[in-house]
Amino acid sequence: MRWFGPAETRQVLVAETDVRVGGAYLVGFSTEDGKEHHASGHYREVEPQRRLVFTWAWRDAPGEVSLITLEFTPTGGGTELAFLQTPFVDQATRDSHDHGWSGAMDRLARHLADAA
Repeated sequence: MRWFGPAETRQVLVAETDVRVGGAYLVGFSTEDGKEHHASGHYREVEPQRRLVFTWAWRDAPGEVSLITLEFTPTGGGTELAFLQTPFVDQATRDSHDHGWSGAMDRLARHLADAA
């Protein structure tokens, strides 16, 4: 709730998770332009502190489902995160997700720095 969403996120509206294989999640946020965005999916793989794989679909484009894989690797000073999302219906969609996830990762980094 404190960091999710692209750089232009105004407020996280919902973040519900059931983190287990087959479990579902729902996230929603509003952006500075006043629009709301909601995505949901199901967890396919859950390996605590190692790997998380889940589907991703926007509420307004439920037929465009992608798969997100997060891999966590311990490092000397913390954890390295590898992120992969595929497939995309076209390059514009891929670029839009790249922008959104880059902003979310920046927001996460600021949140973790503030918490330290």
